Amino acid sequence: MHPVLKSEALANGRDVEARLDEAVGLAAAIDLTIVHSEVVKLARLRPATLLGSGAVERFAKLVEAMEIGVVVVDAALSPVQQRNLERALKAKVIDRTGLILEIFGARARTREGQLQVELASLTYQRSRLVRSWTHLERQRGGFGFLGGPGESQLEMDRRLIGDRIVKLKGELDDVKRTRALHRRARKRVPYPIVALVGYTNAGKSTLFNRFTRSDVLAEDMLFATLDPTMRQVKLPSGRSVIMSDTVGFISELPTHLVAAFRATLEEVLEADVVVHVRDIAHPDSDAQKHDVEEVLRDLGLGGMVDAGDAGKLIEARNKIDLLDPEARAQVANEAERRPAAVALSAMTGEGCDRLLALIDRRLAQSREVVELSVDLADGAGIAWLYRHGEVLERRDDEHKAHIRVGLSDADRARFETRKPRVS
Repeated sequence: MHPVLKSEALANGRDVEARLDEAVGLAAAIDLTIVHSEVVKLARLRPATLLGSGAVERFAKLVEAMEIGVVVVDAALSPVQQRNLERALKAKVIDRTGLILEIFGARARTREGQLQVELASLTYQRSRLVRSWTHLERQRGGFGFLGGPGESQLEMDRRLIGDRIVKLKGELDDVKRTRALHRRARKRVPYPIVALVGYTNAGKSTLFNRFTRSDVLAEDMLFATLDPTMRQVKLPSGRSVIMSDTVGFISELPTHLVAAFRATLEEVLEADVVVHVRDIAHPDSDAQKHDVEEVLRDLGLGGMVDAGDAGKLIEARNKIDLLDPEARAQVANEAERRPAAVALSAMTGEGCDRLLALIDRRLAQSREVVELSVDLADGAGIAWLYRHGEVLERRDDEHKAHIRVGLSDADRARFETRKPRVS
């Protein structure tokens, strides 16, 4: 169910039916069988159950009649609200955050992904234990899923969770250092980084597979990709880049979930070009764009977002194959008027060549003309400059090649890291 106040025609700028469809998609992503879904319009939010007593009573009858075992509420529930709803409905109740955590837990394959999921889950559980602890002190009762433990047991649970969180953060710091080493290694094997970002199910993995000829899981489901994947891609100019497919974003993603996946998303921070893949056929495409931009701002990339067409952000308006001819023509015309937008279909391949060409141009635009002197014996270094830069002039003397070349700041840094003998 998706609760919404009657006073709101839209929920956070979103169509409420589209939000309900998204909640159904989230539940289906962990193989839950959906037997009933609806938007629940509320006059006001109730502190005890979120829903009004009439709605709770109606759903209790529905749960009993349809023998429903799990009820998903597409909203953030307090521990007290969750407990009260479970007692009233006589079924397991999961809120939006809990559902997303379930998906992450089911999808994580790498050790890093599993660490991130566990950290996010424990942070979520700890906050609920703390809030429940206040309630227990006041009511002297038990808490449903803990089986009615006493105060000492709750304190023990809180301490164990806290200790595990500290350990997980330490392990993720190790992951962060390893990633930093990998990034330095990629600068020595110097290729620019192109990161794909976007709302979940926008088609990032399908686009990634088309460009890299990979078989990354790309299905019509939310959060099909959780663990980051990187592959080499050749651009029309012949230069190579490393393309990174990242975890999808989603609206109302809790802060601690973003924080837990920061190690993964740091690939975006290091990227030379960021491609924002949008599902342009989705009814909430504009609202999804806003959500992605907010997460990028949370990551410290607000300057890139605000720079618009002049920055390193490219907008890939995906899934034009799902549009009717009139809407398709409108999207294509709007994209053509923007220097940093492309209309395409990752599924059919239409427009994908234009995106690669735009990435190529963006990398070329950031080039600065510099003069480098390279030992003639360093044939690999000279060849590298021809592959990755635009050589404008070359003069050779007895020992060195004096090369005037257009290089991006990132490529200049990569070349200097690779060969410190540049003068």
